[in-house]
Amino acid sequence: MTGFLNTIILLGTIQGLIVSTLLFRRTVNKRSNRLLAFLILLMSMACLNLYCVHSNLLETSRILRIISWFVPMIVIMPMGPLIYFYIQSMLNPSFRLTRNHRLQFLAGIIDIVPQVTTIIFLTGVYMKVIKYNPEPWGLFIDRYNMYSDIPRWLSLTVYVLLSFRFLRKEKTAGVHTDKEAVRKWLQLFINIFIAFQFIWFIYLIPYIHPAYSDRLLNKFDWYPIYIPIAIMIYWLGLKGYFISLAINTEKVKKTLYRDITKEGGEQIMSLLQKSMKEDKLYLNPELNLEAVAKHTGIVAKMISTVLNQHQQTNFNEWVNAYRIGEFKGRLRSGSLEQLTIAALAVECGFNSQATFQRIFKQSEGVTPSAYLKTIGSDN
Repeated sequence: MTGFLNTIILLGTIQGLIVSTLLFRRTVNKRSNRLLAFLILLMSMACLNLYCVHSNLLETSRILRIISWFVPMIVIMPMGPLIYFYIQSMLNPSFRLTRNHRLQFLAGIIDIVPQVTTIIFLTGVYMKVIKYNPEPWGLFIDRYNMYSDIPRWLSLTVYVLLSFRFLRKEKTAGVHTDKEAVRKWLQLFINIFIAFQFIWFIYLIPYIHPAYSDRLLNKFDWYPIYIPIAIMIYWLGLKGYFISLAINTEKVKKTLYRDITKEGGEQIMSLLQKSMKEDKLYLNPELNLEAVAKHTGIVAKMISTVLNQHQQTNFNEWVNAYRIGEFKGRLRSGSLEQLTIAALAVECGFNSQATFQRIFKQSEGVTPSAYLKTIGSDN
């Protein structure tokens, strides 16, 4: 059973290291991704530490043992600020880490005291100002590791509750539709950490009591804490990464549609004009934006954006301008000798006489009948 649990912890560690690397390397929405990447990395390092202990790697590998003396593997204090700032950055694109924000990470000093103690001891022994007697130093580190979990739990709990309150305020203030999916993810994100804090609290009470600590570790070890962490790494990492991809894709689309260059707009307009002048799509009374998009291979939203930005018109006005032009051309060619005005309008792509009358007057400033008289007078 122990081997199976260690495997879960190892898989969680590997998953966390991979996802944190992917998140850290993303260039879009960089701030949020890196905050989440550091959070998952810290959780992964804690799991890696437990796996090394249980696999006796620290005993069999001198290099790993020496590294553990100087490099802190369990760093909990920065997790709270990382959670809080991650949530703010996800809901506020203009969020920046200020000097006051960075100062909140100084509490991480609590996590490096064992390593600092080891460095002081070894330096003192080397300089012959401290006698080589590791027992009291090791006892201090063991006791410190036990009771340092109290400020760690308190810090993480405070920041999780602050994050929860921040989300509630955002919800009360009203969240835009495009942020609703993000807010739901963040709410679930916080709920998971609240549940974890509850599990940790239940474990922490007997752990910090000297009469129960050894008994608790002998029976359960750290699995009740680290198995949930491994599961959190796996789920939060994947979910957070996919949320990041979805947000980034949406941002890229918005930027693409908003910032179409003049040359790009001209190329798209050339294809659209060909579909009207040569293919005469406007003669179809049922023509719509989706049909033109399918015919030209241009995304419907892109067509609307180009018409709006580069032609200062919308799709319906643009198509109707071709229909009006077709109607006027046929009038001059004598098509009314065989057709009525209404019938000719239908052949030019209008689906009703009322629509044709309204659009023609808006375009030419006169009714079709009045326009016909001007043609007659010109002749």
